[in-house]
Amino acid sequence: MLFLQELLTPIAAMLHLPIGIVVFAVLIVIGALGHFSIYRVVRKLTTAADRTETRWDDVVLYAIFPPIQWVMWVVLGLLALSLFPALDGIREGLLRWSDTALLVLCGWLAHRLSRGIEEELLGEHRGAVESSDRATISAVARLSRIALWAVAGIMILQSAGVSVSGLLAFGGVGGIAVGFAARDLLANFLGGLSIFLDRPFAVGDWIRSPDREVEGTVEDVGWRMTRIRTFDQRPLYVPNSIFSTVAIENPSRMLNRRIYETIGIRYDDAAAMAPIVADVEEMLRQHDDIDKGRTLMVNFVSCGASSLDFFIYTFTRTTDWATYHGVKQNVLLRILEIIDGHGAEVAFPTRTVLLNPPEPEPTGGQP
Repeated sequence: MLFLQELLTPIAAMLHLPIGIVVFAVLIVIGALGHFSIYRVVRKLTTAADRTETRWDDVVLYAIFPPIQWVMWVVLGLLALSLFPALDGIREGLLRWSDTALLVLCGWLAHRLSRGIEEELLGEHRGAVESSDRATISAVARLSRIALWAVAGIMILQSAGVSVSGLLAFGGVGGIAVGFAARDLLANFLGGLSIFLDRPFAVGDWIRSPDREVEGTVEDVGWRMTRIRTFDQRPLYVPNSIFSTVAIENPSRMLNRRIYETIGIRYDDAAAMAPIVADVEEMLRQHDDIDKGRTLMVNFVSCGASSLDFFIYTFTRTTDWATYHGVKQNVLLRILEIIDGHGAEVAFPTRTVLLNPPEPEPTGGQP
């Protein structure tokens, strides 16, 4: 600053202006030129970054562009205040807040960097991202920003002269009382965090619980509760803490769907049981929609009250509910054709009643 004053003193004398006014005007011009220069440099760097294969340089440029301009103006503002002795009180007060301003700008920079990383990881150019991965990325990014501003807030209070140690001590004592009062809220928050980290389910998954009457499609996973759309299209709001105490099934992540049926034929068709079982098994092994890599069983299993029963146990390739029922229908119709082709019939409950014939009545004459 002294060098700049000495350099501009002849100009100020020539213009018959106070040196402070001239230096202030020069600082404004420098700031404007610096602002424009930073803009031009970042634009050129952005154009060069667009030609590279990686997109992380774009993320960094996006994060640093506005904060670095504000840092320049903060520094120039403090230098300008030092020119006017009458403003020394204001300058000293602002100098005490300069650290705070820089901390805010650093927090803003880190916030923008976190936001840029999140958008990059979830960008369309990376292709389809699984819903569970999207939820985890968003949750981690959100938590990082919360932690960032929590730390920045403590540092800002410290720079502003607030006793952080006393505040933390008060927070430790008050935290116990708040913990008892808000234990349900905290439990739900931790439950939401475990959902984001463990990923037992994600938005779009069909889930059900054998312990509770919870079944439907997940629409939203929040920090306090999860919204589920039941199959009768009613919204069901479940506190996140529930998921840490109950068992959850996630049928959306099944690898196959199972066909498990028992079919009975008449006792009169006992001779046809062996060929029927063999033909049904062969049909399943030739079926295009049946997964041959999974268990496939067709066996005669029991002599029922009115039928001879065999069962089929196999898995379809598809996991889609509607497609699965179409495959199952096709399999059952083919089994009925096989049974009919062997001259047999599917049994149904029957009952045979044997009646003793009545004794003939005596007709005329003496015995």
